Amino acid sequence: MPRYAILVPLKPTSSTYMLSSLMAKVQLLWLTKEMVDVSSVGLEDLLVSLLRRIGSGDYGEQNVWLCFELVSLFLDKWDCLLEDAPLVLTSALYSFLRLLADHCRVSGIPKLENVKRLEIKFCVKMFKEQLNLSLKIGRDLVRLLQDLVHISEFKEIWNDLVCSDVSKIYQSKTSSRYFLLRITPEMETQLRFLLGNVKLGSHKRHQVWFLKKFLLGPEKETVLIDIVRFICCAVHPTNEIIRSEIMPRWAVIGWFLELCRQNQYVEGRVKLALFYDWLFFDERMDSIMNVEPAVLLMLWSIPQYPHITHSLLEFLLHLVDAYDIACRDVITRGVASAFREIERKGVVQSLDMFLSNPEIATDLKKKLANLLSCHQDIN
Repeated sequence: MPRYAILVPLKPTSSTYMLSSLMAKVQLLWLTKEMVDVSSVGLEDLLVSLLRRIGSGDYGEQNVWLCFELVSLFLDKWDCLLEDAPLVLTSALYSFLRLLADHCRVSGIPKLENVKRLEIKFCVKMFKEQLNLSLKIGRDLVRLLQDLVHISEFKEIWNDLVCSDVSKIYQSKTSSRYFLLRITPEMETQLRFLLGNVKLGSHKRHQVWFLKKFLLGPEKETVLIDIVRFICCAVHPTNEIIRSEIMPRWAVIGWFLELCRQNQYVEGRVKLALFYDWLFFDERMDSIMNVEPAVLLMLWSIPQYPHITHSLLEFLLHLVDAYDIACRDVITRGVASAFREIERKGVVQSLDMFLSNPEIATDLKKKLANLLSCHQDIN
């Protein structure tokens, strides 16, 4: 009786999955380069999708490799992209400026050093050769650049920018599409689910899951900066959701602030992300929904967590005085306008809830009152 070999399929190992995943990415990058060469339809969407796949706070080999390949692609295919899809270059600029701020805080990873060198080369090239295109990002371009002024290649760029009429850049709000760039698709899906379906009272298990999935790791918490900016500017709930028991944006942001309290760098950047649109608020072009989470977080924290209200209000008033001294009048007008519009639209019943509240420190109430009265004088 003949004997037949019985072929038993091998159980895939984690290394097998990693190898197949890497091979798929290699093939996709090759295809993308070919698409650039022939100006293929859908190219811009594909490049944006790939940029979103670069994970923040992830310094594993595959993530560093993907970052290296993409920044190399944007440099190698510069002329083609500039002619056929110039706006995707602004998406790349936003992504690599933001990634570079994180990458420069990490040392001891040899392959990352090459990535940083190319990121700097690409970003500087954008500013020096395509400044008008770079400025299309809007006011958040200044926020990203200020984290890079310690890098010698960016000092001249920063000085030129602040010596120009930077107030015009402040007046140009950043499109919400840029805030999606540093949020992976999976993270976006979970955040929208959390803010659109999960009720207060049954939210903790969802928070724990989100924390374990996306935020555990020594450098992962830097993504909180991008998440808060995304929530403020790209997640605007309907009136039906606002009136429901669904977990509000301010509560989620409050949780994120608690997560980063031990890291002063991240906490400061998260607060700036929360308040950034306040500084240049213009009711004719800015959405009240961008500033709503911060004021409601301050308001609803007063009864049980007045230290949160104090910390946030103190930070905001410090920004008015110190963020950009040359544009202090612009910023004073912006913050005061945000408060007045918040009151006018009924987000809070009255600003007296801050100005007369015994739980808020007297010096902060005086500073806020002076800010609001200065705005009335300006008008």
